[in-house]
Amino acid sequence: MTDSLIQAYAPLILWTALGLLLCRILPHSLPRLLGRGLYWVGVPLQIFTLARQTQWQARVEWASVVTIAALVGGLLLAWASLWLVQWIAPVEPAEELAAPIEAAIVTSEAVHPAARQGSFVLSSMIGNTGFVGLAIVPTFVHEADLGWVVLYSVTHNLVGSYGLGVLLASYYGRKADARPWWHLLRDVLTVPSLWAFAVGFGTRSLIFPAVIDTGLHIGILVVIPAALTLMGMRLSQLQGWRSLRLAVVPAALKVVAVPGLVGLSTTVAHLPPAPQLAMVLMSGMPTAFAGLILAEEYNLDRELIASSILLSTMALLLTIPLWLWLFG
Repeated sequence: MTDSLIQAYAPLILWTALGLLLCRILPHSLPRLLGRGLYWVGVPLQIFTLARQTQWQARVEWASVVTIAALVGGLLLAWASLWLVQWIAPVEPAEELAAPIEAAIVTSEAVHPAARQGSFVLSSMIGNTGFVGLAIVPTFVHEADLGWVVLYSVTHNLVGSYGLGVLLASYYGRKADARPWWHLLRDVLTVPSLWAFAVGFGTRSLIFPAVIDTGLHIGILVVIPAALTLMGMRLSQLQGWRSLRLAVVPAALKVVAVPGLVGLSTTVAHLPPAPQLAMVLMSGMPTAFAGLILAEEYNLDRELIASSILLSTMALLLTIPLWLWLFG
């Protein structure tokens, strides 16, 4: 396990630190350009290659079931946590209760309570399975089980970020002009990772020239450090960390409670150990940067999501050894 942790943490820490440094000296527009490049080209290329070359095992379709269950579980846990906070709040004296909460949340009147609740829910539910998950988890998973990782990432992006995520952001947000339903459908159908997965899976029987296969492998070697560097750049740009204390709850739900629930459920379902570990690790990825995009689009609490991203990313270094010890 130690060798695997070193193999995963070395590039994670190195490239993330490089991103933190580069963002201070390079143009501020670079992270956005790099992010768009990874979204439209890099990650789809990685998914296309993995979908083509992965040995798909029996029952791999259960990865989608586990993904949806993890999303719903995160949603229910977030709602339960919100209800619990509201239920226990009156128990404490108002003066004692108000001080820590006001120190933890955004005090600007521009942030509506419903918008803050929406950010709380999204932070607890949506994980960074694309940039971070596909860069880290394959290190701990056998090549024969990579199909579970790829299918989890694709399903999570479709059902989570661009499905439930959009619906919840629209529900909690205060956007003046509601988007038509067909705009939401268009957003889902134009996710590049979806088409990359479909084309890669459909061309498994085709034999590509060796130079193309080599190029695809080189592309993956470039995508992983680029994604981790982007994460460092995004972390350096996060603002409004006044919500750190409030973000502890959604961050803990995202990297501890949800993967723990997935591990327990897959144990009861008698899922084989290797796929089970893949599902637990993918479900424990930190809060997704996609949450910030949804917050901008639907006027949610940006500071809470930013704080959850920071805390959950830091906690990832501690939770991965825990899941390897329990399910590895």
